[in-house]
Amino acid sequence: MKKISYLWQRALVVGLCVIALAGCTTTPNSATLTDTAKSYHGVNYGPKVFQGTPYTAIVVAYGPEMKGILGRIDADPGAQITDVVRFKGVTYRMGTYHDEPVLIFATGMSIANAALTMQMAFDYFPIKQVVYMGIAGAVNPKWQPGDVIVPERWYYHDESVYANPDPAQNGQYILPEYYAKFLAEQADRREVDPHLPNYKNFQFIHPDEVLIIKDGMDVPQDTAYFSATPRLLDAARDAIMTMPEQRILGERKAKLTVGGNGVTGSVFLDNREYRKWTREVFDAEVAEMESAAVGQVCTINDIDWVIIRAISDLAGGQEGVNVEHIYDQEVSRVGANVLFAVLDALAREDG
Repeated sequence: MKKISYLWQRALVVGLCVIALAGCTTTPNSATLTDTAKSYHGVNYGPKVFQGTPYTAIVVAYGPEMKGILGRIDADPGAQITDVVRFKGVTYRMGTYHDEPVLIFATGMSIANAALTMQMAFDYFPIKQVVYMGIAGAVNPKWQPGDVIVPERWYYHDESVYANPDPAQNGQYILPEYYAKFLAEQADRREVDPHLPNYKNFQFIHPDEVLIIKDGMDVPQDTAYFSATPRLLDAARDAIMTMPEQRILGERKAKLTVGGNGVTGSVFLDNREYRKWTREVFDAEVAEMESAAVGQVCTINDIDWVIIRAISDLAGGQEGVNVEHIYDQEVSRVGANVLFAVLDALAREDG
């Protein structure tokens, strides 16, 4: 079966599942919403249409990152959490940061959790922009724990074809017809878009692209990457220029930068050779498990977004056991500092 046919079937199944999960049990106090979907057995399904002041969503992946965010909110007299609700087990905190309405939540780790919780947030709350922060493994070996990267583009590194070896040609693989055609098109596509990956395989793993569908598209489109919102990237540049020096465990000054590429996959990347391959194919600076999914959901919903990643380790670069657990809380603190500096930059822009 052709990939396009398969993906249409998969999209239909996923879409039905999302619709079935989309009913909320609690209405946020700070926004008025109108149910646009039908009721079934007393439960409302489908997205909502909102009236009221939209939120800036402050989003992380998991506990140590959330600790840094909540610590900053608690310590700031100009910030507060005013309400807390739970949908499908996910905690959403509503409040203000220097008079800006904010919605704070954790997606959970990995692609499926990130996509699910982001879409729930867009269905249940009025959100105008997303500022996501989390830790990541470095792909580029020049980065050290505590450095912070705000990539412009996010790619899936494990959207791929797993192919059988070709018994007639040593080192070659038997590729599906659609994928062989896809590879043949890449030279012409790269002349138009220099940010396309430099596609080559990692053993039997052959990188592919995700197909997306959204309003305005008649058919799904191959999508190599998702680009963060330029306005929010500019705010990140402004924030970094005005921030005080960030020290890591009192030992070194953190490097803070905006630009380049990040890669996302449903794996904890802890293999040196695979990390090098992601650098060669995607020109990646960092690797983690949520950002491309966040970017995809924001893109489909036409919501502005940017993602801040604090380096916790060199993915697979160490000898022995990975050191991510040593630095996660410390680098999450620095990442949170960058996130709130971005919010301050946005407030200056709006003022």
